[in-house]
Amino acid sequence: MRRLASRAERIRPFIVMDILERARRLEAQGRKIIHMEIGEPDFPTPAPIVAAGMRALAGGALHYTPAPGLESLRRAIAAHYLHRYGVALNHERIFVTPGASGAFLLVLGLVLESGDQVLVPDPGYPCNRNLVRLFGGEPVLIPVDAAGDYHLTPELVRAHWTPATAGVWITSPANPTGTVIDPRVLGAICREIEASGGFLLSDEIYHGLEYGRRCVSALELCDDAFVVNSFSKYFGMTGWRLGWAVVPEPFIDAATRLVQNLFIAAPTHSQQAALAAFGEETALELERRRRAFEARGRFLYHALVNLGFTLGPYPQGAFYLYANCAAFAEDSYRFAVELLERAGVAITPGRDFGLNEAANHVRFAYTTSLENLQEGVNRIAAYLRTVDRA
Repeated sequence: MRRLASRAERIRPFIVMDILERARRLEAQGRKIIHMEIGEPDFPTPAPIVAAGMRALAGGALHYTPAPGLESLRRAIAAHYLHRYGVALNHERIFVTPGASGAFLLVLGLVLESGDQVLVPDPGYPCNRNLVRLFGGEPVLIPVDAAGDYHLTPELVRAHWTPATAGVWITSPANPTGTVIDPRVLGAICREIEASGGFLLSDEIYHGLEYGRRCVSALELCDDAFVVNSFSKYFGMTGWRLGWAVVPEPFIDAATRLVQNLFIAAPTHSQQAALAAFGEETALELERRRRAFEARGRFLYHALVNLGFTLGPYPQGAFYLYANCAAFAEDSYRFAVELLERAGVAITPGRDFGLNEAANHVRFAYTTSLENLQEGVNRIAAYLRTVDRA
């Protein structure tokens, strides 16, 4: 049998999926588990979107769309950029993809050569560095910390840039930290990358889930950035698998050819449903949910601090808190496993997100109700009373 390709060997699994699988086995045994491990909104897809999807299914016209996506949806996304960010986009720069993951594949296929280095923050979403490796590139993990809101800075970009560096991948709001990059810092990074002749890939899939500081799109500061967004997080359409990429004008033709070969097109019924994502009724519901997430994050932040965890910036975006658990354990993975087994609370160990102090950190996702969060905090408190401080 032919051996496995080396690029596949280099792809690391998500530890959180092991935690989730064990949690589900415990649930099958009759235990109630408080889930704070998975970054998926617990709210159902908004009703207007579901209704639009059902009309599309009932209509039966579910053939392939053009490879870049329905023109009506691409125009709606362009209108969204004008309304939300004041950015006038040619809709032909927008490519609708099977989830944000499909958009990342598209962008990396456009810009990455084998051996290219991509600067990414550590901690950061594990998929990012894995996809860079899949395309033959090399992710360069740059340690970031709470003092800098867990984001790259122009100084860090400059210090780590080498002749092999092709570009920079940023995420704001960030996973696992929930922090939002300062617009001045983002602007300075844009200028640093432009001076070095590289690309900027801006992951903006948590835009809309922001609590205080407004999320600035890279397109407000850098017209030739590659921007990825999604209907999964803010719009609550995880299972519909729909995202989009905005590419610079010179890349439109190549992006069309690449999408034709990678996906043919994104799911037709999902695209037709997503047309309702920008309607007034949906917007009102999404704002209600945003406020609910904000209240959850506020509660959980103060509760974890009171329990003795060390946390960085107050919740700014997404639905995550990144907490230092060194007061309780020397190994965050073992801490997460024991918390699940003994307290029935599922969280994600820092090992999933990189190398930078991973053993000292865990991620909490406040993607469950306030009642469940309260019960989870009570369970954690009871568990901590049974363990010796590290």
